[in-house]
Amino acid sequence: MTIKHLLLALPCLLLTWLGILVAVSLMSDAAPAYVVVFPGPDFTARLDPDMSIMTGNRLSMTITVAAPDAAARLYDAGGILVLPAGLPGCLPLPDPARD
Repeated sequence: MTIKHLLLALPCLLLTWLGILVAVSLMSDAAPAYVVVFPGPDFTARLDPDMSIMTGNRLSMTITVAAPDAAARLYDAGGILVLPAGLPGCLPLPDPARD
């Protein structure tokens, strides 16, 4: 693979990965929290009462919500990019209680 192919493949890989994360957040309520990237200045005022802010700064905000359709509601509140947070991923994590 040449450098030109690699420079084309890496942005495509990144965009595909982000697209999959956005699809997971919209189609599944499995995530215990969501990361909102680039929240607007009035984003916190537009959140529903059942949503809790875990952490936040100018660039991102982590929000927990137990109700269904959380990602769609975060987009309605003004989120630009909503990604799932706290999912274990493809590999099972070791159970610390068993050690």
